[in-house]
Amino acid sequence: LKSLFKYLMRERMLENNPASGIATPNRDRRLPDFLEATEVEHLLEAAKGNSWQKKRDLAILETLYGSGIRVSELVGLDTGDVDLLSGLLKVRGKGKKERIVPIGTCAGRAIKDYLDASPSGSERISSPLFLNRAMTRLTDRSVRRVILRCAKLAALKKEISPHTLRHTFATHLLDRGADLRSVQELLGHAHLSTTQIYTHVSAKRLREA
Repeated sequence: LKSLFKYLMRERMLENNPASGIATPNRDRRLPDFLEATEVEHLLEAAKGNSWQKKRDLAILETLYGSGIRVSELVGLDTGDVDLLSGLLKVRGKGKKERIVPIGTCAGRAIKDYLDASPSGSERISSPLFLNRAMTRLTDRSVRRVILRCAKLAALKKEISPHTLRHTFATHLLDRGADLRSVQELLGHAHLSTTQIYTHVSAKRLREA
């Protein structure tokens, strides 16, 4: 209604805006869901196996949890975006903004194991990093299926998605004393206010403790 009246004022169909004094209520921000450290361990354990698909699944989980990147950023990764020597990823985020994010040693090791076991070999140059059985780029939906399958094997009671691992990454960093501005950079948030939701999670946990 407010937009409609603004439009009518702009088109000079009204002299006064009857909605100008109406304040829009703020929408409550739901605290993000996340996993406890033991739940992450169970999830990663459930992904382990010797086949290249299992190694890929573990690499996907380790990368999402170890870097906090979005699922769209994960499936957009090419082999040329990964620097295992430095432990860095080049990520294309929202608005095609590029950023460099560190990955943990576990994620780096998991990616290397997956590439070594991949049928197309570890010397793939700038081809999609995460492949499906048809040797084409994995989709967002496929990654969600991988996570749901591993969560079922791990007998996790929570609903879990790729974004849950992103929330878990940020929450665990702040719980362990990371700086909010650093977490903002790692998550690729344009505004600090978006990252601040995680401080509410940590404060809630502190109160409960």
